[in-house]
Amino acid sequence: MTLDQLGPRLCILGPSNSGKSTLAVAIASARGLAPIHLDQLHHRPHTDWVPRPADDFAALHDAAIRGDSWVIEGNYTRLLPQRLARATGVLLLDVPTSVSLYRYVRRCWFERERHGALAGGRDSVKWAMLHHILVATRANRARYRRMFEDIALPKAMLASPRAITDFYRRNDLRR
Repeated sequence: MTLDQLGPRLCILGPSNSGKSTLAVAIASARGLAPIHLDQLHHRPHTDWVPRPADDFAALHDAAIRGDSWVIEGNYTRLLPQRLARATGVLLLDVPTSVSLYRYVRRCWFERERHGALAGGRDSVKWAMLHHILVATRANRARYRRMFEDIALPKAMLASPRAITDFYRRNDLRR
């Protein structure tokens, strides 16, 4: 599957720390778009990941998907129906849990700046996030795969770091 086949409004889904933000930035750069990071819309800037009220987040989400072209990354499945109604294509990143865990620890300890980071925030290793990656991710990955099967849009599943790297190469994307 190529970017052209996925169209001008692309959703990127997948578990935490699977590479969604980095891929969204690469696609946005190649297409001249601003990437939309749902974590940034869901959480208040300059906090330690404090969520916005649900109605505020929904309003920001819905405004973001009104555009003619975009690449949006994040799950927030409560709002996924609206997103899919506007989307022209979907990518599902499905990396192993061990990869997500490694990337989470690496970003918290070694990366000063990263795509999709919360403005004014600093990532730190949190037990709740470790638990989420180690426990909830398994169930979420299965749920994302089931949802992905039911999506009627052009779509591609990238089920390993190698598949993601190959997608970057095939579409001449830069990290």
